[in-house]
Amino acid sequence: MGLTKVTAKLSNLTRKGRPFEAEFLVDTGAIDCLAPANRLAAAGIKPEGRAVYELANGNPVEYEYGFARIVFMGSETVVQVIFGPAGCEPILGVAALENVGIIVDPVSRTLKRLHAKPLK
Repeated sequence: MGLTKVTAKLSNLTRKGRPFEAEFLVDTGAIDCLAPANRLAAAGIKPEGRAVYELANGNPVEYEYGFARIVFMGSETVVQVIFGPAGCEPILGVAALENVGIIVDPVSRTLKRLHAKPLK
């Protein structure tokens, strides 16, 4: 699949302060979202724990994670977000997409909103 990007805003759970807004790479291989730690901290998002993640090259790496509100394509949800290295490309993972009922069309490489979220 080619690259699909979407503009998204991450803010702390209380919505206080200035959110982090950027173009996020839609990555259907990633569960969680990822953004530069310094940008998350500036938005008032705090680390809540640490976890081991597998990079695209297969190497494991440990990062902090926290929780944030994310707004994209006119929808809002709460996501787990990884505190990535400075300058890293922000990633929008599948948990955020699924939470708001959006899928990636692999043929057109576009994001499509489902008419209803499946419960089956």
